[in-house]
Amino acid sequence: MSNGSSITHFLLLPFAHTRELQLCHFWLFLGISLAALLGNGLIITSTACDQHLHTPMYFFLLNLSLLDLGCILTTVPKSMANSLWDTRAISYTGCAAQLFFFVFFMSAEYSVLTIMSYDRYVAICKPLHYGTLLGSRACVHMAAAAWASGFLNALLHTANTFSLPLCRGNAVEQFFCEIPPILKLSCSHSYLREVGLLVLGFSSAIGCFVFIVGSYVQIFKAVLRIPSEQGRHKAFSTCLPHLAVLSVIVSTGTFAYLKPPSISSPTLDLVVSVLYSVVPPAVNPLIYSLRNQELKDAVRKLVTGCVWTAIQCLLSSGKGC
Repeated sequence: MSNGSSITHFLLLPFAHTRELQLCHFWLFLGISLAALLGNGLIITSTACDQHLHTPMYFFLLNLSLLDLGCILTTVPKSMANSLWDTRAISYTGCAAQLFFFVFFMSAEYSVLTIMSYDRYVAICKPLHYGTLLGSRACVHMAAAAWASGFLNALLHTANTFSLPLCRGNAVEQFFCEIPPILKLSCSHSYLREVGLLVLGFSSAIGCFVFIVGSYVQIFKAVLRIPSEQGRHKAFSTCLPHLAVLSVIVSTGTFAYLKPPSISSPTLDLVVSVLYSVVPPAVNPLIYSLRNQELKDAVRKLVTGCVWTAIQCLLSSGKGC
């Protein structure tokens, strides 16, 4: 293959080669996908419908849940279909679309997590200015900036990656289309442009990470000055879920991209990629709801209302729902 134009499809890395393990992978990913859809769907619906949750913190949580859904729906369905139908193929256009949406959702999610750390900083360290600094217009502008920056980042990386000549086959060493495995297929030194963009992206991510760390240093200082134990517990309880989600994404993503080549292997790469691309969207709703009584009450109210409505419909089905 002399260049990318002669490639009509790519071959993704399979999770298993035996039929039994392929079906096991399909059912496992189906369960994870349903858990992510249910958990994030409940958070989105509860936050949108419950007036008590119309605050900046829950507005950004709603955005995070939307991005989580987008992320898992970008990578998992194609992998499931390939395992079910015993194939590895993804079209050239499908691969480009998958890479674009994955970079888009992951970039925007990291931006939203950065904004959420700022929200917690203002809420705890500058509570008297909370309504001014995080009014409804400011929240919308920050969320829009996160989505827009993710879109532009994805557009830039996708256009640059797929403009490279590819002459080292079409086998992608990943279960979905991602930038590093595709760069390995390039036979031109022009791939250094994309490497430069990745370095720039990592620099921006490190800047966000420094901002988050700085925010939490100030938050912990402020919390430790709270005289009552109950007050400290309440303040920590609003921060710990955000820290847990951030830790999972940053640690697994950093290990995936910066691990030494000496310990790299297809199996390890596959496991790590699942940890940062598939697991977080499924566990984020659980993490955020475990220590959040307001959210648990809203979800319980939503589920109870839906069940009661369904029962009323069933009871009145003879008369028409």
